[in-house]
Amino acid sequence: MTSRNAASGRYAWRMAAYELAKRAFDLGASLPALLVLGPAMLIIALAVRAESPGPAIFRQRRAGWHARPFEIWKFRTMYSDVDPYGGSPRGAQDPRLTALGRRLRETSLDELPQLLNVLMGSMSLVGPRPLYERQAELWDARQRHRLDVRPGITGYAQAYGRAAMTVEDKIEFDLYYVRNRSFMLDMAILCRTVANVLARREGNVYEKRYSRIRETERD
Repeated sequence: MTSRNAASGRYAWRMAAYELAKRAFDLGASLPALLVLGPAMLIIALAVRAESPGPAIFRQRRAGWHARPFEIWKFRTMYSDVDPYGGSPRGAQDPRLTALGRRLRETSLDELPQLLNVLMGSMSLVGPRPLYERQAELWDARQRHRLDVRPGITGYAQAYGRAAMTVEDKIEFDLYYVRNRSFMLDMAILCRTVANVLARREGNVYEKRYSRIRETERD
């Protein structure tokens, strides 16, 4: 066996062990979190239903692991009659947002139902945020490596840039994560995410500019 083959074999074993440990961590963290947060999630769901007509849970098809489509779950933050695939809100005054929806977005509580996605295996706690399938279709072969891992509730781009970044910047951050993923990097991203949420940096929630090339995700 050549040194290159040996190195490739060691890398494959290391990645297999990492993926196994990561899935175990996802299960070990998401199930207790759902049990603890279940009452609060029920209260949020009832409040969403009481504030405006429509379901409490917003479901949307996204590109997942190896480009397989899946349905992401979130608490509904907009009125139910708006285009579900429209552009992201650019600020708290977006008329599509409900009053409660603004607070849910600014505290990231709207993402809590994705713990169920993690439990079911369609998502991980940490990974690139899942985008629309039509967005993934625009990527080149290098950018499609973003789909080599499970999408996450939070990711490298969200922890270290979030809405201040364009989609091109986020893809580069996500590709860095895919190339350098490790348990230590995952823990750093989770810690940074928790710190950001506790700091309640509302300005980082709303997208400033979708793309350096296209003005909106519709283009």
